[in-house]
Amino acid sequence: MSVEPGARYVSVCAEMTKSGLSATTAAAKALAHPARLRVLAMLSGGPLCVCQMTAVLGSAPSTVSEHLRELKQAGLLVEEKNGKFVSYRLAPSPDAARWRDTVRLGLDGDPVALADAALVARLRGIPVEEFAATGGRIPPPRKARSGGSPR
Repeated sequence: MSVEPGARYVSVCAEMTKSGLSATTAAAKALAHPARLRVLAMLSGGPLCVCQMTAVLGSAPSTVSEHLRELKQAGLLVEEKNGKFVSYRLAPSPDAARWRDTVRLGLDGDPVALADAALVARLRGIPVEEFAATGGRIPPPRKARSGGSPR
């Protein structure tokens, strides 16, 4: 299938139906890697571009893409192509929501998950096109102004 430049395409892995046992097994296997748990936690705040997740995870783009493929095949993520950018969001199914909630509880207070959340919050403030133009480098945090009153 070809997608015209600038066109939007949404791919949902629920295009294939699985039994309850098969779907649960696939989701559990997909979540059996720390990077995939981190991705699910990152996406709980909304969709992210692959380049943003790659920067947060600090892994090669091919490695991140493989993790995303596993999560998508398990029915946990939805892929969206918008022009040359590919983003992912959590699948809207009740099963995916239950896994997301389980992961969120499991990672509550985890220092790596908290650091990821802080980076993701900064990246959400940068347009994807602008971030991609930097080569995926995460800018340093802005320092708060000290002293004096605002002018």
